Amino acid sequence: MLTAATDSLARVNAEVIDCRACPRLVEWREQVAVVKRAAFAEDDYWGRPIPGFGDPRARLLVVGLAPAAHGGNRTGRIFTGDRSGDWVFRALHRAGFANQATSVHRDDGLSLDGAYVVAAVRCAPPGNRPTTTERDTCAPYLARDLALLTEVQVVVALGAFATQVVTALVKLRPRPRFGHGVEASLPGGRTLLCSYHPSQQNTFTGTLTQEMFDAVFTRARELIAPHV
Repeated sequence: MLTAATDSLARVNAEVIDCRACPRLVEWREQVAVVKRAAFAEDDYWGRPIPGFGDPRARLLVVGLAPAAHGGNRTGRIFTGDRSGDWVFRALHRAGFANQATSVHRDDGLSLDGAYVVAAVRCAPPGNRPTTTERDTCAPYLARDLALLTEVQVVVALGAFATQVVTALVKLRPRPRFGHGVEASLPGGRTLLCSYHPSQQNTFTGTLTQEMFDAVFTRARELIAPHV
């Protein structure tokens, strides 16, 4: 049995990459990697689950929904090569957590300082909609990340799905009603910050603006500062 003393982020990520636990997700991610989008026809798609990325001594943990079919599933890094990722890393850069504002491919020089980014579900799902079973099957990976990232003070959950996964894992009662900018105290002195997901549906309609998104990470920096 794994314990805090024997587990590691490297071990979690290695197990994530090799995971084939959800047949529907395995079929979809591999199909997308073969039947490519025309714009990426020459790319060698990753086509596997996406590991976490960032600073092992992170004080900020960002939890997304799942990799994009032609984003992370193509590039092999979370929030990399898609419009949602553009929003995430611009905001992290402006808040001082990233050395650059762009995330194009795995070897683009991006590094995070004090932040770690994961997805609640590690495979690209059809229609960006994991099933309840797929969510629950993948959740133990996030549970291990939460246990191993011992210096995390703030968890930013991107969207209602990620918020539900995080609050369920830590057995938070009562669970906060999801809303942009909502804060809640988590066990261990951590703070949960909720944000609308930077999906195209939200950003194109103005449901989420850059100012709104930046405000979440500015607040995260404020909450972390007293502990630095």
